[in-house]
Formats: sequence, C-alpha cells, structure tokens
Amino acid sequence: MSENDERTVDELLDGLPICMFTTITDEGSMRSVPMARQETDLDPQQLWFITARDTEHTQDVRARPHVSLSFSSSDTWVSLTGRAEVVDDVDKLRELWTTFAEAWLPEGPEGENSTLLRVTVDRAEYWDTPGGKVASVISLVKTKLTGDTYDARHGVVEPND
Repeated sequence: MSENDERTVDELLDGLPICMFTTITDEGSMRSVPMARQETDLDPQQLWFITARDTEHTQDVRARPHVSLSFSSSDTWVSLTGRAEVVDDVDKLRELWTTFAEAWLPEGPEGENSTLLRVTVDRAEYWDTPGGKVASVISLVKTKLTGDTYDARHGVVEPND
C-alpha cells in the first residue's frame, strides 16, 4: 500500500460528495442508490452517510454488510469496497446533520426513521486524469494518433494490508 495512493484517494474524494452506494439484495442482485457522504474529521478509512431506517438499502446492509461505493466526475473515478453497518447514534446524527439531510428526513436527527450508515473501507481504487478536461481530451487525441493507451493515473489502496 502506497502512502501516496492513500493521499491521492483522500484528495480525489474531497471533491466528490455523492456516490452510488451499492448493496446486495435478498435475491442476490445488486442495488445502487445515490448517497451523500458526510464530511467528518474521523479516520479516512471510514465514511458516514445519513439515511432512513426503513429503506431497502438500509435493510440490505443489516443482512449483508459488504458494499461498493462509486464516486465520479468527468475526469476522476473512485471505487471503494468495504463493510457497512447501521449506527443508531443521535449525538452523531446531530453532529453530521445538514439541511440536505433534512430534505430527505424532515423529522430531523431525533426522528424515529433517521439513522446512520458507517462504511469501513477495505479497498480503494482510483483513476484520475491530472489536468482535468483539457488533459483528458489531449490524452484521447494522443490515443487515437499513436495507438498508446489513455493517460490516467491509476492506483489501489488496501488499508488492511
């Protein structure tokens, strides 16, 4: 595991607040829903999400905690896998609460349906095109002209190694 790759993942995630949060259903298929991660100063290997207790994805997490999180922009992609758990902690909910969360859970952090999901990351993988959109276009043109592969930084971080 490269400390540089860990730092890169942290930097890339800083600009990617929304992910597709993928769980495994009772039938064994995958279900993905958009989720906003909450900003915290905790261990970077853990991500927090505010959600409703009665959702299908929350029930999936209770039964099968392995999840995948996919973050992306026009020139950056981050894929995380890990174990999720439902955390019933009103104080933590209050700490993380946002007006965005209130749009989905109007009863607030004390509401019976409000809860948290904590994901402990097992593995992170990223692809990034340094320089943004212009560099991406240049790299695509270069690929067409030279036959070389697309110039994207790629790395894998497995914190438990």
